[in-house]
Amino acid sequence: MKLSSLGLYIFVVCALVIGTPALTFAETPKIGIVIMHGKGGSPDKHVNGIANALERDGYLVANLEMPWSKRHEYNSSVSAAEEQVESALTKMRNQGATHLFVSGHSQGGGFALYFGGRHAVDGVIGLAPGGNVGSKMFRKKLGKSVARARKLIEAGKGDETTRLMDHEGSKGTFPIIITPNNYLSWFDPDGAMNIVRSAKQLGDDVPVLWAVAKRDYPGLRKFGPIVFGFLSGHPDTTYYEPSSDHLGAPSASIDEVKRWITEVVTNKG
Repeated sequence: MKLSSLGLYIFVVCALVIGTPALTFAETPKIGIVIMHGKGGSPDKHVNGIANALERDGYLVANLEMPWSKRHEYNSSVSAAEEQVESALTKMRNQGATHLFVSGHSQGGGFALYFGGRHAVDGVIGLAPGGNVGSKMFRKKLGKSVARARKLIEAGKGDETTRLMDHEGSKGTFPIIITPNNYLSWFDPDGAMNIVRSAKQLGDDVPVLWAVAKRDYPGLRKFGPIVFGFLSGHPDTTYYEPSSDHLGAPSASIDEVKRWITEVVTNKG
């Protein structure tokens, strides 16, 4: 059968309109990513830029408010935070995501590393990661509060709110109202937020993008490469230095995050 010029044109246009998107959709994996803010932050501050950029590019994005936000002030435990992130990942799996990543800024980056060592994910992204309660500085600043929380728990008062101390490099040491049980789950120097411990325990099958801002706080600039030294097991694990300060790291890392995720997904197949 011969087609006229008009008929051929209509046939080609229909093939492009109907056939090509279906083929592209079938060949393009759906990627889901959980994004977590830093200490005292929120989903609308510092991480909203990268969350919106990834969503515009077709990623499934869960920009979560975590227990360490300014509004929540550790009103739930580490295990509850794990359940929160896992719930978001499950929702994205149900939406068709075939590759899943967890990402966090500052304290969120430290928690993402901990989470990635305990749950099934395709990669971990730490953006200006911090909040290492296992450091000498944290042990010194918060040692008395940790000891007091332990005593209160031993006395059967683990679920009674009380005044304990938190610390942040830019703010110093400050009080928070929290239950001793929740406090110890977050501030135990050998617990979930000991970032060096999490790095050592992360399996070699989980790649990490470790982004340390060029103008970050001196302590985090020194700390970043030390942690990265324990993360070299996977060939896609990458050390990156966004040209920003601590708070600007998420937005400054958008292009590298996209590039790295594409590389991980492509290599994994």
